[in-house]
Amino acid sequence: MNNPGSMPLVAEIALAIGFLLHGVAMLSLPEGVRDRMAYMWDIPPRFRTFIGVAEILAAAGLTLPVLTGILPWLTPLAAIGLIIVMLGAVVFHVRRGEFRNIILNLILLLVSAFVGLELWLAVPVF
Repeated sequence: MNNPGSMPLVAEIALAIGFLLHGVAMLSLPEGVRDRMAYMWDIPPRFRTFIGVAEILAAAGLTLPVLTGILPWLTPLAAIGLIIVMLGAVVFHVRRGEFRNIILNLILLLVSAFVGLELWLAVPVF
């Protein structure tokens, strides 16, 4: 197995923290977040719950295999799953004309792709 180095690890940790926090916000909608994330009220509640759970599971998939050494091939799949989530977020925000969010979504998409590719090469799934 190749050593993927520290750069993917830093990106992996940053993605995990960001998506964990966003996933929790999607599920709980704390008061301080409601004003900054007004778009969430336009997402149907069940779909918002699905996205929140998916983001929390992706954060777990990015960290737990690395920490435990169990099923390390899940980590690149979690990163690839985040690419799909970010593509959906880009489409959602384009339709609403929220260009600042689109830029952030594209950055997260690219970082997810970087982590997924680096880890795929380091820990091949097939």
